[in-house]
Amino acid sequence: MTQLIYQTDSYARVWEAMVLRVEGDEVLLDRTAAYPGGGGQPADRGHLTWDGGEATISGARKSGDEVWHRLGGATPAEGQVVRGELDWERRHALMRAHTALHVLCGIIWRDYGAQVTGGNMDVGRARMDFELEAMSGEFAQEIEGRVRREVEAARPVRVRILPREEAFAIPDLIRTKINLLPSGIQLVRVVEIEGLDLQADGGTHVANTSEVGEVRVVGHESKGRINKRLRIELG
Repeated sequence: MTQLIYQTDSYARVWEAMVLRVEGDEVLLDRTAAYPGGGGQPADRGHLTWDGGEATISGARKSGDEVWHRLGGATPAEGQVVRGELDWERRHALMRAHTALHVLCGIIWRDYGAQVTGGNMDVGRARMDFELEAMSGEFAQEIEGRVRREVEAARPVRVRILPREEAFAIPDLIRTKINLLPSGIQLVRVVEIEGLDLQADGGTHVANTSEVGEVRVVGHESKGRINKRLRIELG
């Protein structure tokens, strides 16, 4: 089992851990700040160092309650104490993009009641699909203005981990068309943008919408009769 530091502290960028297992170029750590990917957010990258060795972390993946780290270079031994460090510039950019998508999602849900049908993000850009019948350039421009106002409102972003029963007592907790939350999960991580958005989410976020910075809606597409896409870029 891996302790998921990023779930309660998205700003942790350096951590110490013990190697539990080694399989090929992957190592299992007892704790990690590296996000293993999921929900449209890519896995983190970084570096791993230990007494007498070092390697790059080129990716990570979650398997059950374990997080495996893919390494480039040397491999530590089982039982070795290691020091991990994230590629912070990349991680922080992904945090900004993820929070920007939640701002976008919160606006579309609040103003149009439309669920999310898909989403993805990368450094400096992201996209989200919604269950909407119509899309236009004028609509995209209007949404950009609303996103800018919510970012400038400097809304706090809070993370809580709640018992499943308490979490699902929250109205509209799941904003996606398909509920991707496994039925066996008993603790639900909830991300709230104060006064705008509240939903189950496993990714990493900035602490305040003001940290998102400039957001531009740079494209809109129809992906089906009731499936429309908005693309954003971050300054």
